[in-house]
Amino acid sequence: MRFSSLGSGSRGNATLIRAGDTCVMVDCGFSAQETERRLQRLGLGAGDLAGILVTHEHADHISGVARLARKHGLTVWMTAGTRRGWKDADGVHCELLNPHGRMQLGDLEVEPYPVPHDAREPCQYVFHAGGRKLGVLSDAGALTPYMVSVLSHCDALMLECNHDVEMLAVGPYPPSLKARVGGGLGHLSNEQAAGLLDYQDWAQLQHVVLTHLSDKNNTPDHARLACATRSGQPVERFGVADQEAGFDWREVS
Repeated sequence: MRFSSLGSGSRGNATLIRAGDTCVMVDCGFSAQETERRLQRLGLGAGDLAGILVTHEHADHISGVARLARKHGLTVWMTAGTRRGWKDADGVHCELLNPHGRMQLGDLEVEPYPVPHDAREPCQYVFHAGGRKLGVLSDAGALTPYMVSVLSHCDALMLECNHDVEMLAVGPYPPSLKARVGGGLGHLSNEQAAGLLDYQDWAQLQHVVLTHLSDKNNTPDHARLACATRSGQPVERFGVADQEAGFDWREVS
C-alpha cells in the first residue's frame, strides 16, 4: 500500500491511497482541471481512479468531486448525511456508506469512522491492505475514544494539525471563527493531534504526515515540535503535507 497527497489545507484537499490495482481518492477540493494537473505530477490520470471517498460536504473537500466524477464516470462514496448536504450531485453515481461498517474496494479494505465536525454526517477513513493499516484523520474538533480505538497501532498515519492554540488566539480571525476552529466541532490543534500519538507503536509506525495546517494559525515547525515533544520522537519523523505540493508517494511496506 502507498499514499500521497495532491494538496492539503483550507484551499483544497485530496489524498490518494493505492494498493495493487486499486487507487482511490479521498476528497477533491480542487477544480477538475487542477486535480488532473496534480494527478499527472504523480504519474496518474483521473481514469486510473477506482472512485472518490468523501469525508464531508465542506467546499475544501468536495468542490471538485462532481465535475471530476461526471467527466470520468467515477463512483463517489459518502454518508447519507453528507449526501443530503451536497448540492451538486446531479449526474453522479453516488453510493452511500455506513460510517460504522467496513467495505471492500478492489485491493483496499476501507473502514469509515465518524468524527465530531460541524458538517452533516462527517467521517474519516482507515485503509487496510496486505496486513498494513493507514489511518487518515482531518477535520475533527476532538479525539473521541472510538476514534482513538480505530486509529491505534497504525503502520502509517495522516494526522490533522490544524492550528497552534496561541497563534489562533492572537491571529487575524474574528472571534466567531476562532471559536469555531478551536471548538469541539472544529479542527484539531497541534496539541490535540499529538495526543493520538500516545496510542501508536513506534516500532510499527513507518510514516506520520501532518495535514490540514492553517496558513494563518500554524507553521510546519510548530506542528512538528508539538508532535515530537509529546511522542519523544525526533522532529524529522514527522512529514508535513503542503497546500500546493501535497507530498509524493510514500510506501507502507
